[in-house]
Amino acid sequence: MEKSMGENIKAFGLKRALDYLDADPERNITRVVDWLIKVDRDEKHVAPRARTAKSFIDDHNSNWYQLIKSLYTDVDDGIRKRFFENVLVNATVIGTKRQDKVMEKYGCNVPWAILMDPTSACNLHCTGCWAAEYGHKLSMDYDTINSIIEQGKELGVFAYIYSGGEPLVRKHDIIKLCEKHPECAFLAFTNGTLIDKEFADDMLRVKNFVPAISVEGFEEETDARRGKGTYRAVINAMETLKSKKLPFGISCTYTRANAEVIGSEEYFNEMIEKGVKFAWFFTYIPIGKNAVPELIATPEQREYMYHQLRKFRQTKPIFTLDFWNDGEYSGGCIAGGRRYLHINANGDIEPCAFIHYSDSNIHNTTLLEALQRPLFMQYHLGQPFNNNHLRPCPLLDNPECLINMVDSSGAQSTEMLHPEDVHVLCGKCRETADEWAPVADRLWRENQEYEQPVKYAKV
Repeated sequence: MEKSMGENIKAFGLKRALDYLDADPERNITRVVDWLIKVDRDEKHVAPRARTAKSFIDDHNSNWYQLIKSLYTDVDDGIRKRFFENVLVNATVIGTKRQDKVMEKYGCNVPWAILMDPTSACNLHCTGCWAAEYGHKLSMDYDTINSIIEQGKELGVFAYIYSGGEPLVRKHDIIKLCEKHPECAFLAFTNGTLIDKEFADDMLRVKNFVPAISVEGFEEETDARRGKGTYRAVINAMETLKSKKLPFGISCTYTRANAEVIGSEEYFNEMIEKGVKFAWFFTYIPIGKNAVPELIATPEQREYMYHQLRKFRQTKPIFTLDFWNDGEYSGGCIAGGRRYLHINANGDIEPCAFIHYSDSNIHNTTLLEALQRPLFMQYHLGQPFNNNHLRPCPLLDNPECLINMVDSSGAQSTEMLHPEDVHVLCGKCRETADEWAPVADRLWRENQEYEQPVKYAKV
């Protein structure tokens, strides 16, 4: 889809604002934020976040100001500019307006981002990882991935995330897709072991790819789950990326074995020192035949992560996202196309990377058709799954919701070798849900800011 006249005008204005910011970031950053608030007349997409940002960056001693400033000292100029254009202009301003139009016309969810697995292959075999069950058997060819991106852009999606398997097994195709779609932002959840100087040079050239490297803590915790020598390989990758002024983040799964390490100040300080600019936090979900339910974090550990991340957001120059505990900011579950969806290496279109059930496949169904199929419409009609947004997930927090959606839609398990009955899967999470409920309810009551209805922005 070509940009409309209105989209081109707005994009031009935003790009000029970014050029103005680049000219003198310390002096102009607050002026650009004020301008963003002014131009977002419907107060729906940019303005709410710009106001929040302004409250932090007005204080030049704040951690948020220091993080933004570091993007001008630590990151290649061309990459920073392309990132801002693709995320702020294309994905957030232009993209969300397209998404709104599609949602209004078809009455279904439309995602802000699409997560997809180029391959099920992986060079590691991590404890409790469902991807290991697939082996090297599944892969989406280049044309299929390209078609997903083309369809996504028509819907207003300019943000694409790769997972797997290990997505960098397909690093050459990933770079080709970055070249073909320079207006899109690409991120990959990667174990980092395949990042070398040659690939870093490719990243520097295309300017629209950012890795989130999986780390389980320090060397002992990472190697215990991912294999001996993995942590050292990860650190080598970080050093390569940092030396070339390439932005990168980390992806951390907290479990019963490592939550206190991942949530520690020592760990945060170490990652920031290594050059990490953002961190995604996930909690372990027991999916697949080789799942280890004993790794599920306790309610006390989940609450610990809740408090630690909120504390560090006020003190550390790093951007963090907690996939479960941030439900209060997103208005509950973001899956099912509400903010994102997942397409596995077999082409199955799933509501979430952690929900391996589907009623459509990209090889015979368009994205728009899948969003209107029964499973995704169950999500659309059922969200949020709990009025307490600290209990957002239809699996980990409200397992009866997932059972009802899968049974009602007729969706089938997408586990290739060992299909998993949804009742069995949810049975593994029911005790955890029951134990977390009173803790989450207490936290929700204590957080007075969210006792009243909140209007949530699209992204």
